[in-house]
Amino acid sequence: MTDRGTRHPKKPPMGKKAASPSPDSMDRLLRRCGIHLTDEQRNQLWRYHQLLRHHDDRLNLTRIRNFDNMVLKLYADSILPAMQTTLPSPLLDLGTGPGMPGVPLKIFRPDLHIILAESRQNRCDFLKMVVDELGIDGLEVLDRGIAPDFDRKVQGVITRAVEPMADTLERVAGCLSPGGLAIFMKGPGCDKELEEAVRRCTTTHSLAEDIPYQIPGTPHRRRLVIFRRNNSPMLETGDMDSVTPYRIRTIESEGNPLFKDLRKLLGGKGVKKQEKALVCGSRLVAEMVGKHPQVCLAWVTKGDGHPPPDGAPESMEWIQLTPDLFARLDVFGTKSPILLAKAPKPVPWHPTDDPLPGCTLLVPFQDPENVGAVIRSAEAFQVDRIVLLAESANPFHPKAVRASAAAVFSARLFQGPGLAEIPRDLKVIALATKGRPLSHIRFPQSFCLLAGLEGPGLPQHWEAQAVSIPMNPAVESLNAAVATAIALYQWRTNVKCLSRNDKSIAAWADIGVARKILSSE
Repeated sequence: MTDRGTRHPKKPPMGKKAASPSPDSMDRLLRRCGIHLTDEQRNQLWRYHQLLRHHDDRLNLTRIRNFDNMVLKLYADSILPAMQTTLPSPLLDLGTGPGMPGVPLKIFRPDLHIILAESRQNRCDFLKMVVDELGIDGLEVLDRGIAPDFDRKVQGVITRAVEPMADTLERVAGCLSPGGLAIFMKGPGCDKELEEAVRRCTTTHSLAEDIPYQIPGTPHRRRLVIFRRNNSPMLETGDMDSVTPYRIRTIESEGNPLFKDLRKLLGGKGVKKQEKALVCGSRLVAEMVGKHPQVCLAWVTKGDGHPPPDGAPESMEWIQLTPDLFARLDVFGTKSPILLAKAPKPVPWHPTDDPLPGCTLLVPFQDPENVGAVIRSAEAFQVDRIVLLAESANPFHPKAVRASAAAVFSARLFQGPGLAEIPRDLKVIALATKGRPLSHIRFPQSFCLLAGLEGPGLPQHWEAQAVSIPMNPAVESLNAAVATAIALYQWRTNVKCLSRNDKSIAAWADIGVARKILSSE
């Protein structure tokens, strides 16, 4: 299909030459904005772009037709709110028009359930075609206008419409749940409109956030204004001690989309897709809230017992489950609150990258408990880089998080290729059941440490030059994570590294100091 996005050329952003329309040029523009899509997401957004261009003449879907501007002012602008704040679900896109911000937002955040509300029938027909073409679950079209009598409950409303904020807050009175968010995508000059909304809606809504930002690489300034609906029953009863700053979401059905997403986080595939993790266990959860509040997304409990602790970030949601639903998530039987946390994405690593001083730990383990245990050991011995090979289980699998004692959230994690793609000339110290004794090894200034897969062990070419840990011959082998921990201890002993409790430990993180320490050996 031919893209006609350059028929009305305008000056491209930042004075650069306009890009020729293509999936790659679209991706480059989005990356300049800090938006990184998977191949599947890029293909979905490109297909949406093609549909928008193809049907624009007939349906008059958008006034923006320059390709660069479409990518930046429509698609990037729709996605950026998800990078500024935590979005609730289900989320109603009020007056979505041809699908902005809802469609790009859903592509970028597939975990959200988004409802596209539009009253114009021709645009509704277009949106239904988009949903069918893209085949995305959790994206639906509501072909009606929204008025106060619309009573389907949602946790959030988002809109790019020009209607005054106060009017919109009154419009969604029947559908926005207590504690829910009304999210307005505005320009920078909306102070008077904001003041009017605060004045008119002071008893029903509170201003939660006012976030100014800019579309990166452009002069276009934006402002995200967020109101939280007051929890009316608490205010009416005067029980102010019960008022909580957290957005409460009560789930009673296993068919609830949010609960389905939470269940998927019990497996590595769900963790990878949603980039979220479940942290279980009272001690670990408390440590996470205290040490890593920036990644805390939601507090998950059985009913309304065990509220978030003092000091927990108010940006968290409080998800209250029935006892049966909570038990399905509490796979370790802790019976204590579960934390939903953002799972940082590992940084790409390639064997041809310039080697850095210190140890690069290559992790191929397929058992998530082994992955978590080895990351915990790597953090304890201050490993410079932890590279998860393609064979590795997800480090944010619940079992891995628990085995790591939550160390996965502070470790420097990288994503590497498969075990077979590690070059043979790479400086690797490989661990096996047979080989030179580990105690005889002189560790290089820069090297990779590799233990074999559970069961199969190492590829044959690594076996030939492997090192081993002397042990009782009656025992077949050590656990892979345990063997790696012993090797890391031997390395740290070899390089005479300072302990983590030493005040000089901050200097060790500096590559220049590390190089001096290693070269002095």
